[in-house]
Amino acid sequence: MATLIALLSSGKGTWGHVNSLLQVEKWDKIILFCNDFAYKEFNVKDSEVLKLQIDEKKPQEFIDKIATILRKEVQDLEVALNLVSGNGYEHMIVLGGIIKAGLGFRLVACEHKELVEYKLYETPELLGEEYLDD
Repeated sequence: MATLIALLSSGKGTWGHVNSLLQVEKWDKIILFCNDFAYKEFNVKDSEVLKLQIDEKKPQEFIDKIATILRKEVQDLEVALNLVSGNGYEHMIVLGGIIKAGLGFRLVACEHKELVEYKLYETPELLGEEYLDD
């Protein structure tokens, strides 16, 4: 399928969501960026999952680290991205790293045991109908 990047942090119910996302699709590669607590406590059964720790108190340092890791680990031009878990600082770090690595992304989630991809820029209310294909 593709490379899945997910943020795994503190948050009620978000670990279950991320765990479902790991299982709903056959991913080529899975990269989990975790806060300190999630890094220590979230157990991943799949040995193919790359689990990395980030620190929101050092945003630029971790944006740079993420970009370096992604340039090495990801061969595609875009990744599937899930940000259900985490806080704003953690989201900015992961997004910053993806953008700095030069990757595109599509937002994905797991709803009712199915993979859902959020389509961006196709809503008339956001763009205006003159930008949409017939």
